Order: sequence, then structure tokens, then C-alpha cells
Amino acid sequence: MTLRNTNSRDRWSLVGKKALITGATKGIGLAIAEDFLAFGAEIMIVARDAEAVKQQLQIWNQQGLPAYGVGADVATFEGREAVMQFLQETFGRLDILVNNVGTNIRKKAIEYTPEEYDFIFQTNLTSVFELCQLTYPFLKASSQASIVNIGSVAGLTSVRTGAPYGMTKAALTQLTRNLAVEWASDGIRVNTVAPWFIRTPLTEPLLSNSDTIEAVIARTPLGRVGEPEEIAGLVTFLCLPTASYITGQCIAVDGGFLAYGF
Repeated sequence: MTLRNTNSRDRWSLVGKKALITGATKGIGLAIAEDFLAFGAEIMIVARDAEAVKQQLQIWNQQGLPAYGVGADVATFEGREAVMQFLQETFGRLDILVNNVGTNIRKKAIEYTPEEYDFIFQTNLTSVFELCQLTYPFLKASSQASIVNIGSVAGLTSVRTGAPYGMTKAALTQLTRNLAVEWASDGIRVNTVAPWFIRTPLTEPLLSNSDTIEAVIARTPLGRVGEPEEIAGLVTFLCLPTASYITGQCIAVDGGFLAYGF
């Protein structure tokens, strides 16, 4: 791909791109979906709550925005099959995959049951690996495709979120590196975005605790938690033509948390 002959406006546009975003009815996933629409992409959203998907699509469609979606749990084989069937019937092709779905159970390592451990891994890691596998033919056909995985600083350092969660996010970063190398010749770029505390429905119960929010802010040089739109901005950038030489990276959006020493 040669950028010298590319219109600068086109380099900062997602017009003509088709994007699949998991976990896209709230929080970070919703912010990413809305950013993609603002940049001209056509989107397909996925979430376990089919009614939430329907309601969000109604909002966008009433605004004349090109949004589609399906209610499915990508942590299950049946859910991933439903996504692929909808993708084939509705989109037909794919340029962008954002693996945003994630979950956590916060407790001490010795307290996890096998069922809880498996639930976290199926949701955070297996779903990502298998969706990458399943969508590979579509992304390869694009020739200028991008995968962005939503990781966490918990995969890079200990943040007291629970060992299995940190393990899945660390593995996600390594999966990103492997696929970036393996699929580069197919025109598929793969990157990970690793947030610190972001104000979402998932983190709101924690951030409502005064001790927790004080501890988070004390370790964050910018002195605040992040907002979903601040994650979406980087995800969108990584999918733009102007980011065409960036692949295999894990980029933290953390207000300086990882850089903070004593």
C-alpha cells in the first residue's frame, strides 16, 4: 500500500469499510461503534442481550446510520455460529474486527472454581481466537483489514483484578503478536489496546467505592479515570488507512499508570 498517492482525507476515513464489534451495546464497545459510524463505516454489533442490540440499532437506524446487529454470546460455539451466519447473510465481507467482549470475577487465586476459570477463559480468550479464525477468510479478502483486540493493563502488570483475568489479557497480547506476523502477508493488521480503569457499567461498582477511586487516581499521573471515548479514539485510529504500518502492538491507554514509578 502506497500512501504518497492517497488523498489525505481518505487516509482519515472509514467510508466503505465494514466493521464487526463484539460487546457493542454499552461502555467501550458502544463508544467504538459510534466512532466508527462517525468516520463513515458500516457496522455490525454483537451482544448477549438481543433486546439491547435491537434498541441500539433502532436509535442508529432512525438517524439513517448503516448499523446492523445480532444478539449472540460469542463465548459459546452456538453464539459464534450465529454471528458468522449473520455476517455472511448481511455483510458478505469484512474489513475490521474488534474483539471487545470481556468479563471478570474478582477474587483470590485459590478461591476460583473450575467453572469460573473456564467462564473467564471462554469469554476473554477462546471467543477472540475463534472469531479471528472464523472471520479470517473475510478479512483476507479485504486485503487492507484490521483486527483490534481490547486487552487490559492487567495483562501487563498486577492490578489486583484476579489472576485468570490477567492471564487471559496477557495471552491476548501474545495472540496479537503471533497473528500480526502470520497474517501480515494477507494484508491483515492486528493490534491490542490495553485500558486502565475506564468509566463503564462494568467498572462503575468499583469506582463508586471511595477507597478504590482514591487508590486508582493516586497511581494515575493524569489524576483521573478514563472515558470510553478515549479508548474508542485509539481503536478507530488503528483501523484507519493512515495507521497502515502499525501491527503487532499492544498500546496502553492508561493515563500514565504503567509509566509511574516512585
